[in-house]
Amino acid sequence: MASIARRPDGTYRPRYRDATGKEHARHFKRKVDAQRWLDEVTASIVTGQYVDPAAGKITFRSFFDDWSQRQVWAAGTVTHMNLVARSVTFADVPLKAVRGSHVEAWVKAMHTDGLAPLTIANRFTAVRTIFRAAVRDRRITSDPTADVSRPPKKPSSREQHIEVPTLEDVSKLLAVTDPRMRAYVGVCAFGGLRLGEASAVRVDAIDFLKRTLRVERQVQYKPGFGAEVKDPKHGSKREVFIADELAEMLARHIAEHGTSAEGWLFYNGAGRPLPPSTVDSWWQRTVKAAGVAGLHIHGLRHFYASGLIAAGCDVVTVQRALGHARPSLTLDVYSHLWPTAEDRTRKASAAMLRDVLARSADSLRTEVVS
Repeated sequence: MASIARRPDGTYRPRYRDATGKEHARHFKRKVDAQRWLDEVTASIVTGQYVDPAAGKITFRSFFDDWSQRQVWAAGTVTHMNLVARSVTFADVPLKAVRGSHVEAWVKAMHTDGLAPLTIANRFTAVRTIFRAAVRDRRITSDPTADVSRPPKKPSSREQHIEVPTLEDVSKLLAVTDPRMRAYVGVCAFGGLRLGEASAVRVDAIDFLKRTLRVERQVQYKPGFGAEVKDPKHGSKREVFIADELAEMLARHIAEHGTSAEGWLFYNGAGRPLPPSTVDSWWQRTVKAAGVAGLHIHGLRHFYASGLIAAGCDVVTVQRALGHARPSLTLDVYSHLWPTAEDRTRKASAAMLRDVLARSADSLRTEVVS
């Protein structure tokens, strides 16, 4: 039901009722403007595009808090989305009042703060997902990010930088680290495991005869629950072809330090896998002692990848060794790749490990002589 009434003051008052029976009205000086508004509303109702004007009064923050509770997300996605929602500069702005300029200012602020292009692009995508959900939920008529250019994921050639430790750096790390964590450095630097994957290595995942290491799980921090063991990120389950020297390092670790009752190689006093906080504390002490403070443990994974690439491994080989879901992800991080096979992957890792061990032995002999 819709109508237009002329008021005593000469203005026109169009009104209509929505599907719930709620009445809506506005005032215009000209009847033609009142009729245009009423026609637009009627058309949106007929086409199923109608949005209650009051629905968009909810703030971005409030909508996200409500909407996110209904989503089925992995723990990592929950953490990421909550971080993104807290980072926007328009969290307390009503949804219907958010403009493309708000989004552009937020993107510019992240760039000014020095965030990596990939981080900015991922956060932008997350916010676009939230606004599109608001459109589907009939909270707003359009997505304010639609007219904003998506930030590039890749930095320019001048900005792009991958933190890759040198052979000397890895040699120093092996020399100064806690003996119980030497094999931890090994599986990261010569097996390409992520921190959480290395923490979740069990003895039954190692095939010493075939010289393989199965990556089947990871340790991840879950807010409010602490560390938990779960499946690795999508596409990351894999079998790593390890060098003879790494297999020997792991065997020596088991012989000298044992495993937990459940078979974990790296565990705490309770027999559980090392939580990320414990690993981070150990790592900070280790890089400081090695004189490479500031090096992130993920740099060991880059060290492994760069060694494979330098030895001529093709993109698919490196992708599988690192547990990337798609070759494109590998190419996003690493550039020049050449054809290879499994034996060359193992050979490349062996060559790196032998060189590092030789440097470590030379360093120890020099210290003894002096």
